[in-house]
Amino acid sequence: MSTQMPKQLPRPEQLPKLPSAEQRDSYDAKVRAELDKLNARIDEFKAKANQAKADAEINYYSIVEELTARRDALMAKWEEMNSASEAAWADLQKGFEAAWNELANSFENAVQHFNR
Repeated sequence: MSTQMPKQLPRPEQLPKLPSAEQRDSYDAKVRAELDKLNARIDEFKAKANQAKADAEINYYSIVEELTARRDALMAKWEEMNSASEAAWADLQKGFEAAWNELANSFENAVQHFNR
């Protein structure tokens, strides 16, 4: 593949014009202004993400506290049931199973909430 050499060098008026210092400064100022706007938006998104994270964390701990309280209530009923006489055991079992169902429902709701 052969390349041809130009027959003559381009004349100065044929060369692409370089921007003047004023044009470069103007362009630079526009770019910097747009970058500043972009950085401000990124900072807004970061703040929103951090806020969402904080809200989610508060919500998460609230749900964990509820589950922990229900679990503790369940364990108390379990201990009461295990230390009861045979006659009282059947009645306590109903309360234990109700507490178990409440805990299971709370847990399922928590899972659904966090999977949204």
